[in-house]
Amino acid sequence: MDAQAALQNANHVTALVVGDVMLDAYLVGHVNRISPEAPVPIVDVHQRDRRLGGAANVAKNLIALGAKVHIAAVIGNDAAGEDIAHLFDELNVGTRALLR
Repeated sequence: MDAQAALQNANHVTALVVGDVMLDAYLVGHVNRISPEAPVPIVDVHQRDRRLGGAANVAKNLIALGAKVHIAAVIGNDAAGEDIAHLFDELNVGTRALLR
């Protein structure tokens, strides 16, 4: 089967993704000045975005291709873990094997 045929059949696939899930945080803003204490830019943040990273991003990409996805991973019992679980719920990722 070639790559194009495999992509066309992705909606018939159920996948279990196992690995390290991450929550990538992106901050968008403007540098207004350099810190006087160290050569570090001071950013005025205008936008914050959190996205699934690592194995969680793989799961998201498989869903975008049409696959049904389950995840097996460990997340923290903290705000980032809650964000990850919420993002999985939004994507309809099976989380029965997601441990906290």
